[in-house]
Amino acid sequence: MIEKKFYGERLRSARMYRGLTLTELARRTDISKQSLSLYENDNNMPDYMKVRKISLELKFPYDYFFQEDSYIVKTGATYFRSLASATKKDRIAQSIKLEYVAKIYEILLEFISFPEINLPSIDFVGYDDIFECESEEAIEEIEKIANNVREYWDIGNGPIKDLQYILEKNGIVVTGFDTREDKIDAFSQKTIIEGNDIYFIALALGNRPEGRIRFDMVHELGHILLHPWSEDLEAISKDEFKARERQANMFASAFLLPRDSFGKDISSYPTDLKYYQFLKNKWKVSIQAMVYRTHQLGIISDNQYQYLMRQISKNGWRLKEPDDIPYLLNENIFQGAIDLMIEQNVLTAIEILELLKKNGITLYSKDIEEILYLRPNTLKIEQKATPILNLRR
Repeated sequence: MIEKKFYGERLRSARMYRGLTLTELARRTDISKQSLSLYENDNNMPDYMKVRKISLELKFPYDYFFQEDSYIVKTGATYFRSLASATKKDRIAQSIKLEYVAKIYEILLEFISFPEINLPSIDFVGYDDIFECESEEAIEEIEKIANNVREYWDIGNGPIKDLQYILEKNGIVVTGFDTREDKIDAFSQKTIIEGNDIYFIALALGNRPEGRIRFDMVHELGHILLHPWSEDLEAISKDEFKARERQANMFASAFLLPRDSFGKDISSYPTDLKYYQFLKNKWKVSIQAMVYRTHQLGIISDNQYQYLMRQISKNGWRLKEPDDIPYLLNENIFQGAIDLMIEQNVLTAIEILELLKKNGITLYSKDIEEILYLRPNTLKIEQKATPILNLRR
């Protein structure tokens, strides 16, 4: 009889996927921390009942822990747009989920021709110093890059109607994740698949409005275009990371609100918040971002900018602006790919799950739907009993 092998790395991955420490998992399963550590390092094998306990607590199928990964993704740096309250544990959990997304993407490549990456060649000098990154030279460099990207993608100089579609059309994979704690807004990750660089953008959904989510999308695009992906971001200084965050913000502002077209729009009433509210519906950018951009373009003075920001605070718009409602992404390329395979009778929902399981992605359908940002029940399998009654002829 061939004994199944328990893979400790799978336990570690599942634990971090759920955002738990060894101590937390030990407390929840009543299995000692030392034992769990031995299991994760393949120095001991848990018995059946302990695996069942771990499986139930982590909400991973039992078979998951006895499979090897068929696809090992090679990821570069991960840029997180997060608050200071976001812990390393929070970031690792989201990063692992995105690695599963990358593995599924690679599996689906056997059936689907996804859009190829189509990015302009960017030579970004930039400034790592936090005080120099907003100098006139730095701002001008980013302005030119933002304009070049618009020209390269042929999207004109006006408001961008379907930003998600444009990113996906040019080979950037966009997905969403539900967050119950307001810690991580978005993050981007590079993965090498079949020798090609594939970029993923993951966006926190929930109560976030359209303007904020669109800005986050382009902020991550800024990282993709401007910054290196081969280094450990934990090793760079806080000031250098802050400088990159500011550069990504500046790119998002310049890309979403082009200097000439937006500048012409706002110049009519640059100190009237009612007018900003009107333009918000046109440009799909927050009032605060437009006020900042107007000041950056030199259309309003420092005093006018500070006055407008005080009015925004007084109106309670810092946290919630007029017309802010929770925004959902459009159906993404994963939804389109799976719908296409099912509609064209290539694979059924159960066959898709079996394909993923065969390649080491043994997750419950609900988790797969969540990490791929699919419609609920896209992969739901309805078990139908074989009829036992027939009409007499």
